[in-house]
Parts: sequence; structure tokens; C-alpha cells
Amino acid sequence: MKKIDIAVVDYGMGNLRSVSKALEHVAPNKNVVVTSNPADIANAERVVFPGQGAMPDCMRELDSRGLREAVLHASENKPFLGICIGMQMLFEHSEEGDAAGLGLLKGNVKRFSAASMKDSSGAKLKVPHMGWNQVYQAKSHALWQDIADGERFYYVHSYYVQPEDESLTSGFSEYPNRFTSAIAINNLFAVQFHPEKSANAGLQMLSNFVRWNP
Repeated sequence: MKKIDIAVVDYGMGNLRSVSKALEHVAPNKNVVVTSNPADIANAERVVFPGQGAMPDCMRELDSRGLREAVLHASENKPFLGICIGMQMLFEHSEEGDAAGLGLLKGNVKRFSAASMKDSSGAKLKVPHMGWNQVYQAKSHALWQDIADGERFYYVHSYYVQPEDESLTSGFSEYPNRFTSAIAINNLFAVQFHPEKSANAGLQMLSNFVRWNP
């Protein structure tokens, strides 16, 4: 079997094509495979877990395809990048559909509070949080290399993670209140924004991930 450098997990819900194309762009000499085969994920050098959609649907699809154990194993044993729902699913529980996550990390996924959705001038902010927003780096990390603190990344989400352990937070944004937008622990890095849709800064992050050796 041909070596798999990067496996992009296909559980029927992710933004797979744009993620795989962005990875191919930054790593043209790597074998990038979009796969729903647990054996491919187990054999890959590194794994990307993207996501779009509702949490209950994503968890159901992950289980129906027999991918839970492969994803959990990869998240604990090799360079692993979670994107959007792919970050939220790592936690214990989501308010979206009262759904259980993978429980790899302690904490919950919360919906933006309608009562707090006002900017500094009192104007109402929309949910979902959609578009470009600044990301502030809470601590240094290899995936922030050559990315300016406060760089703008692209978001599409109505929910955000609330880690029990604040030291997990590697980056944060404000909408209008501060929320965790990136987490990091050991071999795992995950983000709420979409690096594959975030122009040069996003491509830099993906390039950093391809070179990352935790």
C-alpha cells in the first residue's frame, strides 16, 4: 500500500475538498488522501479532522462509519489537526442537540448567547459568527510560526469550545466576548476557524502542520 502522508478524515460532513486541495498546495510532494477507511487513518503519518454541520449528525456519521476509535487513536499518537466541528467534537458535550462528543478533552461546546451579541456601539451581532476575525495567540506554538499575532482568519460557526483547563487555549478571538479559537496539547492542535479558507495565513498554518514534529 502506498504511504499516506496526510489522511483527511471523511465522515460525510467535512469541508473535504477545500481542505485537501489546500494541503496539496502547501505540500505538493506529500500523498494527501481523503478517506473513511480506519486502516488508512491508522497508517497515515498525520491526520486532519475537518468538519461542517451539526454536532449530533457529525457524531452519528462518525460512529456509523466505524471511525471513532481510529480518530481517537490518531489524536493521541500522531500529529493531528482538528478544524471547526473537528475541534468541537474533541470535547465532552455540546449544547447543539444536547450531543456527547468524543470526550478526549474536558469541557463543553456552548452557543453564543443572544443577550450578549452586541458590539461596542450597541449594534446587534449576527449568529452564526461568519467572516473574518482576528486571532490572538495565547501561547507560542509551532503552528503559529510566521503568523502575526492578531492575524485574521475566516469563521463560520454558532458554537465555541469552553475548555475546563484554560491552559489548553492556544488562541482566542472576540465576538464580542473572548472565546477560545485554538487549542493545543501534545501532538494535537485544533482551531475553530477555517485555515483552508483563510488566504495566506491559513496556508501558512497548514504548511506549519505538515512540517510539525511534536
